[in-house]
Amino acid sequence: MNMNEQMSPQGHPKSGDEGERARRQHAPGAEWRDTKWPDEQEPEPPVRPLTRAEAQALLARHPSMTAWQVIAVQAVVGVLVALVWWAVSQSRPHLVSALYGAAVAVVPNVLMARGVFGRGAGRSVGGLLVWELIKMVVAGLMLALSPVLIPSLSWAAMLVTMVLCMKVIGVALLWQGRTKKS
Repeated sequence: MNMNEQMSPQGHPKSGDEGERARRQHAPGAEWRDTKWPDEQEPEPPVRPLTRAEAQALLARHPSMTAWQVIAVQAVVGVLVALVWWAVSQSRPHLVSALYGAAVAVVPNVLMARGVFGRGAGRSVGGLLVWELIKMVVAGLMLALSPVLIPSLSWAAMLVTMVLCMKVIGVALLWQGRTKKS
């Protein structure tokens, strides 16, 4: 092996321009330069706070849905799905079961939204976790009590309606993300 040749990271000798570039970049006392990123010409300017008018204009360009709006849409979807169940089956137990499924999705969300965003609610991760736990317990209790509260329960109507109501949150997030990008 020639003394002018360098070894590549895989242990193979480098030659020509590649070896020379490696020697210049990694010579003792030389400034190390990353060849994968371009040199920064000037640093980015510091972030400045927005004025009230700028903040309002930004919010007007990128509206967001509140938790209460999402819950209202969940309730509307639940009622519509329950009406579809009733129209298809012509059965009152199916209608009641579907409405109860909507309630299983909506009522715990109302409790959580009230606890997290209500007056005097502390804005902390711990508070969010506590209200999420309360939401899950209430939803679990409502599901466990459903056969007792509705003797002629239609599990299919209740669970399908509940799942569709819960999917409203995901659709709202997708819709909100889509409106912000455009």
